[in-house]
Amino acid sequence: MAEQQQRTTRKSDVDEEQVETTEVDAERKEKLDDDVDSILDEIDDVLEENAEEFVRSFVQKGGQ
Repeated sequence: MAEQQQRTTRKSDVDEEQVETTEVDAERKEKLDDDVDSILDEIDDVLEENAEEFVRSFVQKGGQ
């Protein structure tokens, strides 16, 4: 009977750790999503201001 109680306790400890890990992963993912959105917004702003110059940098010149 003591073994069965120990196993139950261990299982609940593992379940609590998984919940905490899932919460931390969700917070980390949300922060990373915010960072990526911020970077993409910055790129959009730069391209809006310098779109013509950006495109010209990729145009082939004289047989390149």
